[in-house]
Amino acid sequence: MLKIMDELREKCPWDRKQTNESLRTLTIEETYELADAIIEASDEVIKKELGDLLLHIVFYAKIGEERGTFSIGDVIESLIEKLIYRHPHIFGETKVKDATEVEQNWEQLKLKEKNGNRSVLAGVPKSLPAMVKANRIQDKARGVGFDWEHRDQVWEKVQEELFELKEELLTGKQDSIEDEFGDLFFSLINAARLYGVNPENALERTNQKFIKRFNYLEQKTIRQGINLKDLTLAQMDEIWNEAKTVE
Repeated sequence: MLKIMDELREKCPWDRKQTNESLRTLTIEETYELADAIIEASDEVIKKELGDLLLHIVFYAKIGEERGTFSIGDVIESLIEKLIYRHPHIFGETKVKDATEVEQNWEQLKLKEKNGNRSVLAGVPKSLPAMVKANRIQDKARGVGFDWEHRDQVWEKVQEELFELKEELLTGKQDSIEDEFGDLFFSLINAARLYGVNPENALERTNQKFIKRFNYLEQKTIRQGINLKDLTLAQMDEIWNEAKTVE
């Protein structure tokens, strides 16, 4: 793989002109393609997409090598050091009782690392999608003990945020309404986390469910020669419920 990359950088006009900056958006796209494959639970496609992502890792390492800053070997050595350091319960004498304690230790060790993140939340990428970011922020806060004592306490917060949203809806102030929607979403993401549910995965399951049912609705009206826009909401609901039954 490394020899092929050397050849590409030397002989291929497209590969030769690439930079970290030009590869960035392509890497993001490849990451989402891998995420799609995981959702589809296709091992064959996951294998392919992992290869595409690995190509990018090798590409960035090659550029680093050309600059004289790091090589693929340095990348791997750095990862090895990090894994050993952050798993003292495996490679050291630290004792842990469960996965939650492992996560808490992980966050504490990150704060202690040389050149590591000095702030608990500093390591959350700014460009993460908002829902993923909210979940990650809450996870990191939990890692230092900032969390509910009992998970059922979160529902009082959800109710509070829902009430505040309804109050703002009466004012018609769009900025405030958006702010309260954000607070409600954040509290629901918090609730999902506390009950062991990944909110991104949960919402994507609902997205896929909606797509299947809507496609059923659309295809049935096409077969009947009916324009979807000509149906009443009650008629669409009837077919929608039929789609649920078929599932």
